Amino acid sequence: MAEQTEKAYLKQPKVFLCSKKSGKGRGPVKVEIASGNLLVLDSRPPKKPSKCPFTGNVSIRGRIIAGTCHSAKMNRTIIVRRNYLHFIKKYQRYEKRHSNIPAHVSPAFRVKEGDHVIIGQCRPLSKTVRFNVLKVIPDGSSSGAKKAFSGI
Repeated sequence: MAEQTEKAYLKQPKVFLCSKKSGKGRGPVKVEIASGNLLVLDSRPPKKPSKCPFTGNVSIRGRIIAGTCHSAKMNRTIIVRRNYLHFIKKYQRYEKRHSNIPAHVSPAFRVKEGDHVIIGQCRPLSKTVRFNVLKVIPDGSSSGAKKAFSGI
């Protein structure tokens, strides 16, 4: 069986063989190997993701934003947190604020909480998602991350 990468369990193969659906174009796939043998596969290869900016039909236009992955609990969607300072004129001081931006993650990326990501604006992919992940900088890597405290 395939490797488990999603949070939900993979679907088990069905036992009922007399389904009413007609399998037009759903026959077994024949692949020829370099040795000359013919290999017959039962299932078709997975379709390419349509919401991926690299393989799908989504164009990146507008803003390019950097932030930190705050939550990676949704299926192929993360929450990117951006921290910023807002100036209060009355007190002549800044206050900390943040904004959460949902972004679609292509299956090619492995994003965990705490990773730094670069996201680009695209057409609306769902009710709330308008950004796509373009680059992932793993947490703790030396490129662009803060220096961590090292003990003596």
